[in-house]
Amino acid sequence: MPLKMMKTTLKTFVINVLLLCLCHVSTAAVVKSKEQQRWTYIVHMAKSEMPASFEHHLHWYDSSLKSVSDSAEMIYTYDNVIHGFSTRLTAKQAQLLESQPGILSVLPELKYELHTTRTPQFLGLDKNPALLPESSSESDVIIGVLDTGVWPESKSFDDTGLGPIPSSWKGDCESGTNFTASNCNRKLIGARYFSKGYEGTLGPIDTSKESRSPRDDDGHGTHTSTTAAGSVVNDANLFDYAKGTARGMATRARVAAYKVCWLGGCFSSDILAAMEKAIEDNVNVISMSLGGGMSDYYRDSVAIGAFSAMEKGIFVSCSAGNAGPSSYSLSNQAPWITTVGAGTIDRDFPAYVSLGNGKNFSGVSLYKGNSLPGKLLPFVYAGNASNATNGNLCMIGTLIPQKVAGKIVLCDRGVNSRVQKGSVAKDAGALGMVLANTAANGEELVADAHLLPATAVGEKNGDIIKSYLFADPNPTVTILFEGTKVGIEPSPVVAAFSSRGPNSITQEILKPDVIAPGVNILAGWSENVGPTGLSIDDRRVGFNIISGTSMSCPHVSGLAALVKAEHQDWSPAAIRSALMTTAYTAYKNGQKLLDVSTGKPATPFDYGSGHVDPISALDPGLVYDLTADDYLNFACALKYNAAQITSLAGRNFTCDASKTYSVTDLNYPSFSVVLTGTGSVGNGSTVPKYTRTVTNVGSPGTYKVSISSESPLVKIRVEPESLSFIANNEKKSYTVTFTTTGSLPSNSNSFARLEWTDGKHTVGSPIAFSWT
Repeated sequence: MPLKMMKTTLKTFVINVLLLCLCHVSTAAVVKSKEQQRWTYIVHMAKSEMPASFEHHLHWYDSSLKSVSDSAEMIYTYDNVIHGFSTRLTAKQAQLLESQPGILSVLPELKYELHTTRTPQFLGLDKNPALLPESSSESDVIIGVLDTGVWPESKSFDDTGLGPIPSSWKGDCESGTNFTASNCNRKLIGARYFSKGYEGTLGPIDTSKESRSPRDDDGHGTHTSTTAAGSVVNDANLFDYAKGTARGMATRARVAAYKVCWLGGCFSSDILAAMEKAIEDNVNVISMSLGGGMSDYYRDSVAIGAFSAMEKGIFVSCSAGNAGPSSYSLSNQAPWITTVGAGTIDRDFPAYVSLGNGKNFSGVSLYKGNSLPGKLLPFVYAGNASNATNGNLCMIGTLIPQKVAGKIVLCDRGVNSRVQKGSVAKDAGALGMVLANTAANGEELVADAHLLPATAVGEKNGDIIKSYLFADPNPTVTILFEGTKVGIEPSPVVAAFSSRGPNSITQEILKPDVIAPGVNILAGWSENVGPTGLSIDDRRVGFNIISGTSMSCPHVSGLAALVKAEHQDWSPAAIRSALMTTAYTAYKNGQKLLDVSTGKPATPFDYGSGHVDPISALDPGLVYDLTADDYLNFACALKYNAAQITSLAGRNFTCDASKTYSVTDLNYPSFSVVLTGTGSVGNGSTVPKYTRTVTNVGSPGTYKVSISSESPLVKIRVEPESLSFIANNEKKSYTVTFTTTGSLPSNSNSFARLEWTDGKHTVGSPIAFSWT
């Protein structure tokens, strides 16, 4: 071989070897990098198993952590919601830690997401002031709101007329970016922020984009807290829409804000730390409009924290989620949490689409700004004005300006936010937008404060409008804005976005519990962000109108505060029972509540026990009460082991091996009956009876039972058929037997209703049958 060729061959060989070595080193580096990557974990400790050699449990926690990592530090320590701490470890270190004695579990951190005022009138709170509790007792109730923080300058936090801060309050008003202790008052009595978990995962907070303090730069937290307990504000409105008096559900209750949600989400270690402080601070109600996955209760930080709060007498309400109308789409399904879905109210913001063929179609909008020219304008479908395959959705950068400039563009709903579609259309030169629902949203209409003249229409109207667009060679259109209209019927209807049952963790527990107003709700807002939440929206407002189960949850939180003020010795379960058994499932004309996603009657899997009725909830007659031990018996029925129960409850509890536990024994105010094809009840169980115990919280009397059912295949027998009470707080039990005479196909459902009445009170319970 010539020398030159030999040199070339040798050079090539060396290069290949080097490349192979580099590839090997690179791959090894990636593997090593992954092995060394740290994650946030929540460590549950069995406090009772602390070795005697430690004087304090914190020393034990620190020693346990140092045994697997010299450099790891505790982010938070917990002593109320759980016994344990949060820290950042590699996956291998977490595994080693979990294998140690006294460690119950090491759970990876989860990220939760937000489930993003006419309502007092709609709920009847303005018509019955004599029926509401005295202001002195209401002003002693403290609502803790875990959210994006608070905008303390909102008029809804005016403390005029409020007395001293309740002596029970043990909390604080923390200082930070753009926030000082002086921002709190006798209305907003506390404000804290929790960012260590968030910063541990995503790095330090950029204070040029959000405040490292309780201050709300998002608006969501101010909206939820003022919905629950905002003071009375006259002449509240959004661009003159919904003009009137704004007020929270419990106007004289106090608010404590716990900021746990940031631009990057809400992290479970921060949520647990906030719940820990809320319990220490002595709040009476915890309101959380957020949710995450669908984990078992002993692995769900919100469920674990809520259990501890419940055990200390704190009512916990959470949003059901915005994943409807799909079945099994609920968040926050634990039976000690009050899970709230969303319905509409009787107010709307009509904006009509007027086509060149003379036909008009109703839509909704909160647009306020320059008017459209007083003539019909050229009309174009976004899908025909884009080179992108998803051009119909008006995603950023997909519209061709030359095809939409000077026109009104029709965009399909989906994927990106509704208001962003309008921004995209405006940037491309469009003069207006029609936003059309697709099958995913059906006829649900949610109003938005768009940046250009725009209206949203339902799927049916959208399809007709598109037919005109495609058929007419020169389609034209304009939009007519009609302001605010009240007295809309039927109302309420179940919102399409509201998450639905059945309960994906324990189907025998019916969820959601109730629905409350959650569509187009006016409440306080942060003046650090525009009403659309878009960075380009430089408009600033004191009130905003938004929708979601995030809005329905604080309605129930505030109503729970009213019930708590009237009945200060009631447990969280008794308060929830009052809200559930007095909820309504039919309109005044007797017709059943409707589901906007189908246009047909809604079911208990959509609304739970029904739509809340606060005046009736103050005097429910009977309640279904529950203690912490009842819930632990429920955990035994779920076959939880000792470590899992301790993780959930923070204390030891032994299931009685000689006792037969059943999830159907939980004294819940509603019934979810799981039937097999052979007719047996409860996951193959042959026990046909459900036992319930009611407590008299009214005057002496006799209650008689009635059953209404749409299922001829299930016979329902209640024994006894009447219950007589001679004293307050007297308890009586009854059994319900479900006998099947046939079966429906698997995954079929049917429904019934059980009611006890003494002539004054009606105590209602929905019954849902599911065939598996």
